Amino acid sequence: MTDKKTTPRILVVDDEKEIADLIELYLKNEGCEIMKFYNGKDALECVQNEKIDLALLDVMLPDTDGFTLVKLIREKYFFPIIMLTAKVEDSDKIMGLTIGADDYITKPFNPLEVTARVRTQLRRYMRYNSAEPEQPTDEIDIRGLVISKSSHKCTLFGEPVSLTPLEFSLLLYLCLNRGTVVSSEELFENVWGEKFINANNTVMAHIARLREKLKESPREPKFIKTVWGVGYTIE
Repeated sequence: MTDKKTTPRILVVDDEKEIADLIELYLKNEGCEIMKFYNGKDALECVQNEKIDLALLDVMLPDTDGFTLVKLIREKYFFPIIMLTAKVEDSDKIMGLTIGADDYITKPFNPLEVTARVRTQLRRYMRYNSAEPEQPTDEIDIRGLVISKSSHKCTLFGEPVSLTPLEFSLLLYLCLNRGTVVSSEELFENVWGEKFINANNTVMAHIARLREKLKESPREPKFIKTVWGVGYTIE
């Protein structure tokens, strides 16, 4: 997954020791460094004191819930978050994605699926935080919304907009295709890099979060518009 210079540091939080140990085993085999906890308090303390590249969070924890933990993390940090949940209701999945999670995996899961999802999120995050010298700025300016592909920065009327790597990729794809309607399927397969299978709620939840960060009215958005039954567009 990585070389020695870029060993990813993964936070694993699950009160079921067997599951946490299994995830640790597979991700260590992928070359990751694992920080493992069984409750939210210790996990949050780790986030505040250590460099984290990605977190795998269980929804049900003994001292809190994964949704609360995501909210607390997203107040300051933008590394990818994958939620592990035994719940299959769409409302729970949408809630997690809307408050800042990047992906979710439903238990029981195949450990190989976990490593694949982690690999995808890390690739995007490492590229987003690349320390390589930047080329001349490649900016797109849409009525005060400015996004730069080279610097991975976004501003709205001069004010910085804090986006996760996935949110940035989603907004950038829409901006690069402005003037055309992009389907949920196209967005998912190009931004998430996976085959689109029942993933419309995932796209919808991230669009909702993007609109919130862009201070958009859900009923009259200025930037990301919904074309019902077709997809999304930035005019």
